[in-house]
Amino acid sequence: MEKRTLGKTGMQVSALSFGASSLGAEFRNIDINEAIKSVHVALDRGMNLIDTSPYYGRGLSESLLGFALNGIDRESYYLCTKLGRYTPTHFDFSAKRVRESVEISLTRMKVDYLDIILCHDIEFVDLAQIVEETIPELRKIQAEGRVRFVGISGYPMKIFRQISDQTKLDVILSYNHYTLQNTMLAELVDEMKSKDIGVMNAAPFSARLLTNAALPDWHKATPQVREICKKAADHCASAGVDIAQLALQFSVANPDLSTCIAGSANPNRVSQWCDWLEQPLDESLAGEVLDILKPIHNWFYVECLPENSDPQ
Repeated sequence: MEKRTLGKTGMQVSALSFGASSLGAEFRNIDINEAIKSVHVALDRGMNLIDTSPYYGRGLSESLLGFALNGIDRESYYLCTKLGRYTPTHFDFSAKRVRESVEISLTRMKVDYLDIILCHDIEFVDLAQIVEETIPELRKIQAEGRVRFVGISGYPMKIFRQISDQTKLDVILSYNHYTLQNTMLAELVDEMKSKDIGVMNAAPFSARLLTNAALPDWHKATPQVREICKKAADHCASAGVDIAQLALQFSVANPDLSTCIAGSANPNRVSQWCDWLEQPLDESLAGEVLDILKPIHNWFYVECLPENSDPQ
């Protein structure tokens, strides 16, 4: 597995990283033994960064990781978790909860330190609190050696610019914004690099939009977006290629993005992704698919405080 440098952290992260949201049964019922095996397969195949959150499964993902990682050399992987979002509607970025959340995550995962801690989905709250209270408390915890690097995660591009203009960040995590359908994150890379911020990309399949699987009920894609993505998937199928393979290869191919995070509680799926990355990207097919997707290029949805949304 190719390794890339994450900003100025010194971390050499795998080009594809393991997203543990699925371990929280966020998207379907899971088999616990398979979920744990998925973690082991990811590590065995060279994925050395694991991303999770107390929000995923309301603690289940972190708890299962604590079990799955037991006995594995702590220096052999990087661990990223988040704080601030605990249910779909409960957010708490206060200094008191920041400290509590870090300690709970450490306890659940049975580790002494976190490589990365991210403020989770900050677009739903007043960003002033993140700058004035949340990150300063995290910097204190960082000085204590419990956390190595600090950053933010979320959906709108606007939040990364706003926060990085007002305070020092080590890393950011963006999702659904560097895919075959949406490449808005690429426009942010140079600005983040100029501020020594490492950039992590997540969700290359855009919550199944760029796969052959049925979309979940909660997916926010419009009828037009669904129709055009289906046309792209069918075009790939006619060429004998799964659009998910093309989507993953495309997202990982950008060297300016230190890692691409994808998650599954199915160990066979995790292994398949690694197999796909050992094959060359079909540049011709990718170009044809990008042409099909042009009418919905950079389409995104709005779900956050109005002042934190990107302009439509």
